[in-house]
Amino acid sequence: MRPAARAPILALKDVRLADGPVMLFDGVDLALEAGVRACLVGRNGAGKSTLLRILAGHAAPDAGERTLGPATRISFVPQEPAIEGATLLDHATAGGAAAHRAEATLTDFGLDPAKSTQGLSGGEIRRAALARAFAEDPDVLLLDEPTNHLDILAIEILEAELADCRAAALIVSHDRAFLERVTRRCFWLEQRAVRRLDKGFGAFDDWAEKIQAQAAEEARRLDKAIEREQHWLARGVTARRARNEGRRRKLMAMRDERAERLREVRGALSMGVASSGMSGQRVIEAKAITKAFGEKTVLKAFSTRILRGDRVAVVGPNGAGKTTLVKLLLGELAPDAGEVKLGTNLTVAYIDQSRSVLSPEMTLKDVLTPQGGDQVLVRGQPKHVAAYAKEFLFTDAQVRQPVKSLSGGERNRLLLARALAQPSNVMVLDEPTNDLDMETLDVLEDLLADYDGTLILVSHDRDFIDRLATSTIGLDGTGRAVETPGGWQDFMRQNPGFFGRPALASPPAKAAAPKPAAPPAAATKLSNKEQRRLAELDGLIHDLPGKIATLEKALADPELYSRDPAAFDRFSRALDVAQGQLAAAEEEWLELEARREALEAGR
Repeated sequence: MRPAARAPILALKDVRLADGPVMLFDGVDLALEAGVRACLVGRNGAGKSTLLRILAGHAAPDAGERTLGPATRISFVPQEPAIEGATLLDHATAGGAAAHRAEATLTDFGLDPAKSTQGLSGGEIRRAALARAFAEDPDVLLLDEPTNHLDILAIEILEAELADCRAAALIVSHDRAFLERVTRRCFWLEQRAVRRLDKGFGAFDDWAEKIQAQAAEEARRLDKAIEREQHWLARGVTARRARNEGRRRKLMAMRDERAERLREVRGALSMGVASSGMSGQRVIEAKAITKAFGEKTVLKAFSTRILRGDRVAVVGPNGAGKTTLVKLLLGELAPDAGEVKLGTNLTVAYIDQSRSVLSPEMTLKDVLTPQGGDQVLVRGQPKHVAAYAKEFLFTDAQVRQPVKSLSGGERNRLLLARALAQPSNVMVLDEPTNDLDMETLDVLEDLLADYDGTLILVSHDRDFIDRLATSTIGLDGTGRAVETPGGWQDFMRQNPGFFGRPALASPPAKAAAPKPAAPPAAATKLSNKEQRRLAELDGLIHDLPGKIATLEKALADPELYSRDPAAFDRFSRALDVAQGQLAAAEEEWLELEARREALEAGR
């Protein structure tokens, strides 16, 4: 027997909204019950942010109803939050949150409550907005792209805050790993309506594919029905007009339905990138490079070699020096010590997702044709700006519209279109996934996987890194940098404890007053977390010697260096990493095992 349905605390019923001549929502139904964690998925420009604003009460629909449960409190974090007040504490308490709670949540997000609201970075703005939302202890959280500008450690803090929070939540995000961890329901905004799946985001792709297959079959049947009715109409409906007027009207309605469907069909994204010619085998070689700004050391004696075709991810807390490292590697910034050698025939394309090149009043055409005219030089060939824009799913009307009218995802697609028009053999992408919808992300991943050049990727999107990276460079914010083969999960598995909370931000001078708590009982055994870590270390200590032996055997081949110096270099670096991991794992295992024995002896 199914449990009785709970009453929603926030709901939309038959909501309709037009954006000029375009209908955004046409009969949208959506309901959130207490404690539900859901995501809202849809293509860029479908109206996800607008729907959140309607739910938050910040915008009104043309028709339909919004209902809110008695005394239900909503906290809304928009895609581009504004931070107001003299200090972060002023901002966090402006919505009515108690000062002690606001201080605690700001501290949880690595922020100093006394810090000025002036001159904040994108990551600090996002964390301050999230801290205020949680401090307000709402019944409903509405979060629009909450992971934008957050580093991976801050995203994990957000996940922990959501796990401890009692509120229902509706989240718009492109971050697959984040959504898979925090959601238990999916709402899909597609073709002006919302569909619902009572499972987490991990089940979304398979579900959406089935719906799309059903829609394609329904469209095929509609086309066949129209074909039959048109044949009937051509055979002489005039003589039977009175008797068959209903059938004729049905045909006209089917034609209207097909026309509407064709207007709704989204073209296939057609991003492309071409190589400017093959670079040398060695793209970048850095030897013991060091960089400091005043008393802050960004990098200490870091060495790496990037070869043609490598896909290198750079990860770390905001402010750890990721952009500085990229500039050092590209030769745009000189190291204080050490040296960087660049390979031959390098053509670099830099996709900077800060959007600094986009002025709100510029039109899409202005961005794609900065020298004027109506032609874009796309990988050496002229193409009309409207035709090129259409490859990135922009309409003819949008070509003449100002940038400020585009959604966040559409602006990022515009930046990609601008950068990918130029040939390259080294591509640097700085947070390329911000605001992009899932379909665009999939196409971008496929494009980058097939790119025959070298890729340097600065990102906080764990899933994106795991799908693309052949190696990952981690910076901890204290000057230490480590490179590990593989993506994010490989890095964390092989470098346990590399990142720490202090790297997120300097702790406030005065911590928030602790909440009263009962004195903890004396521990008699390892915590669950320590037990899991001990098991992980057992696995590493068991597996790493085999990996080390395989690498040593490969390096023992006397012909390897002369036959394939690149492979010799890769194996040597991998052996150094594996040996270091084994030594660290053994040392940590001994410490935990000694603690376990001491706890058991004290029972």
